Amino acid sequence: MSILIVRYSEIGLKSTPIRKRFENQLKDNILTMLMEDGVEAIVTKNGARFYVEATDIDAAVASVRRVFGVGSISVAEECASSRMEDVCAKAAEYSMPRMSAGQSFAVKARREGSQGYTSMDVGREAGSSIFIANEDKGVRVDLTDPDVVFYVEVRENRAFVFSDYIRCHAGLPVGSQGKVLARVDDDRGLVAAWLMMKRGCRLTVHGSGDLDALRRYDPLMKVGDGNPHALGYVLGTSVDGLGSVDVTSYDVPVFFPTIGMTDGEVADIADTIRAGL
Repeated sequence: MSILIVRYSEIGLKSTPIRKRFENQLKDNILTMLMEDGVEAIVTKNGARFYVEATDIDAAVASVRRVFGVGSISVAEECASSRMEDVCAKAAEYSMPRMSAGQSFAVKARREGSQGYTSMDVGREAGSSIFIANEDKGVRVDLTDPDVVFYVEVRENRAFVFSDYIRCHAGLPVGSQGKVLARVDDDRGLVAAWLMMKRGCRLTVHGSGDLDALRRYDPLMKVGDGNPHALGYVLGTSVDGLGSVDVTSYDVPVFFPTIGMTDGEVADIADTIRAGL
């Protein structure tokens, strides 16, 4: 059965106690998103990776990629790592339905632990097994510009084989920073609120904009025109519209995440938000 490898991004730059707290928040957010989408899954953690086992792996991908703090995900096949033969057999099995006649390939291997072999050993031996398994298709090795790249990641007693990194929104886990109040009346307001979510803020939003689209990125988002615990107010404003904002009328700092963005840039991000990607 396939398993989802989940990697975080800038969380890894934090000190050990902060990183642990952010990792716990990220795991909670992943579970909340999966539950909101009705995806039955088990989420575990080992080192700097989260692993999601789900009956519907495609639905799990769609959910997890909307969780801020996640840098990338990969759909992988797993095997034990104690014997090189098992890793090579899994790599060969994985490659066969993914290679066509005449294609070139490369293997990129990473290893962490004390398995008794190196990452170079994994790349060489797995590559040989993939070549033999697909030899009748006339495949060839090309380490410079391959048609297909197979990744082998060995971590302690587990090995994973996959062929793709799905890039996600990265940022910080929602709830790891303070609470803010956001007004959403148009695309700029929508994008401004979304960008504050991406920086880890928990939002209370109000306005006539597309609030349902925002909620897809944080099921715990609140709707209302006030929050006594808000540490800031978020407005979607351009440079031209900044003069009409009286920041002295607010009791908290006012943030303008889209002030340096063109209308086209705002529209592109707004389309992504509404698509739930």
